[in-house]
Amino acid sequence: MVQTVSTPPADPLAQLFAKNRRDGARMLSSGVVITSVGLMRIDHPAGQIVAVLGSLICLYWWSCYRRLER
Repeated sequence: MVQTVSTPPADPLAQLFAKNRRDGARMLSSGVVITSVGLMRIDHPAGQIVAVLGSLICLYWWSCYRRLER
């Protein structure tokens, strides 16, 4: 019987971001657009939720983008 050993990913959250800078920049710009839409309707509770969640996602994606080399 042969057993195979699979290595777990180093960072499970790293799977939520692109592996190259071009795709990472696209994801980051999409997050900025979604956050901007939430900020336009900041007077509505749904706009507040979208703005806060979009901001958190943008900050996370920005930190991931900075770690990419090329």
